[in-house]
Amino acid sequence: TEAPSAPPSCKESLVSETIVERLRQSLSALPATERRVAMRLLADYPMAGLGSASELARTVGVSVPTVLRLTTRLGFPAYPDFQSRLREELAAQLSSPLAKTTQAAGSSEESRWQQFAEQVADNVRESFQHIAADELRQIAQWLADPKSRVHLVGGRFTDALAQYVAVQLRILRAGVNHLRDQEANWFDQVLDMGNRDVLVIYDIRRYQASLLRLAEWATQRGTKVILLTDQWLSPIARVARHVLPARVQVPSPWDSNAALMALSEALLAEVSRLGGDSSQRRMRELERLRNQA
Repeated sequence: TEAPSAPPSCKESLVSETIVERLRQSLSALPATERRVAMRLLADYPMAGLGSASELARTVGVSVPTVLRLTTRLGFPAYPDFQSRLREELAAQLSSPLAKTTQAAGSSEESRWQQFAEQVADNVRESFQHIAADELRQIAQWLADPKSRVHLVGGRFTDALAQYVAVQLRILRAGVNHLRDQEANWFDQVLDMGNRDVLVIYDIRRYQASLLRLAEWATQRGTKVILLTDQWLSPIARVARHVLPARVQVPSPWDSNAALMALSEALLAEVSRLGGDSSQRRMRELERLRNQA
């Protein structure tokens, strides 16, 4: 499941940017050597940054000062400050509902509702701000390509999103498959995946090991993996072609899927546009069948 036990010890900020978000925002403007360090940190977040600066530099093939310049550029005066933040974010990844920030006990009912609504709106807005339009466009093109087959799956709390998008996509195009039930039932479907296939995975904290295995199997077969996750990044980010991180924190023991839903619906809107006349014909035929039922 997505909910193994974890110590309720981390403190979370509802407004501060994660290291991943800072890296993604600055990536295009970084010097080449610092960009290599940033790509390594993104590819193996947060573990790549938890060793020493010299270990990270040696892995990437750059100098230690290059690593330190990048962490300074990200807003950390010293490398230990950068690592301290990484450890906080790792704790946030693993936190249980008991550990998460809740609404202030003394606030009025009206202010609690307003606080919650404002945070959901902020999550949606900030999620879109941290994702490049080119990335969304590329994903939509893959999902709209009639030559591809699209598979969708999610975890314990996110598979409802995968099913929702699958139902909508099936109206717009053929070749859409929602992977249901348990991991043992996925094996025969993975056998049929190849480089024409696209696998969309939803995975938020606490991340589901079976989904990582599925992503690795699909990648080995040449399938393009798209990950929709939270701001701390599922381990699936290591093998995904594209990663869409969404903000999920709200003043509640439970994470919010609202921003993930908004990203999903934005992709559906673009797929509808790209489908053009073909999607329109399919929708008209579907309406004709419904009217005959």
